[in-house]
Amino acid sequence: MPKGRLEAFSDGVIAIIITIMVLELKVPHDTGFEALAPLWPVFLSYILSFAYIGIYWNNHHHMLHRVKHVTGGVLWANLHLLFWLSLTPFTTAWMGENHFATIPVAVYGVGLLMNAIAYSILVRVLIASHGPDSDFAARIGGDIKGYISLAMYASAVGLAFVSTAISLGLFFAVALIWFIPDRRFER
Repeated sequence: MPKGRLEAFSDGVIAIIITIMVLELKVPHDTGFEALAPLWPVFLSYILSFAYIGIYWNNHHHMLHRVKHVTGGVLWANLHLLFWLSLTPFTTAWMGENHFATIPVAVYGVGLLMNAIAYSILVRVLIASHGPDSDFAARIGGDIKGYISLAMYASAVGLAFVSTAISLGLFFAVALIWFIPDRRFER
């Protein structure tokens, strides 16, 4: 299968995910600025999740430019990633609507962790399909940033039961780490 079909399908799913998230933003029935104040957790959740979806889309795009061919395993690994990403609107809405309560923040963190695990699986399947000595594998290297992110997500899930503010701080920190596109593929 040409990689263009994989890219187009992924782009479409990601566009739908963002659309669903924005549709979850409910318009207040009052016209004053004070009507917006209770919505700050929902809007902050949306901003964080929009950034995450954008980061995944951006890095997925750059990574796929280095892909030479797509196998059945790659298709399934990519679909696995898209599955976990597609749950982001739900976890985002639950966390925002419940003003960053413990369980919704922990579940949001589990979603972010699963997104990262799925992305890592996709990378490993791509390395396997291209070979351990390929240019693709060389560009991935040790993937230190990926492993640090996984550890931060796992920590954030556990820490949600201690302090949701710390968990949110970790979520924002990981987003900042990945905000600049993965240079390994831009070279």
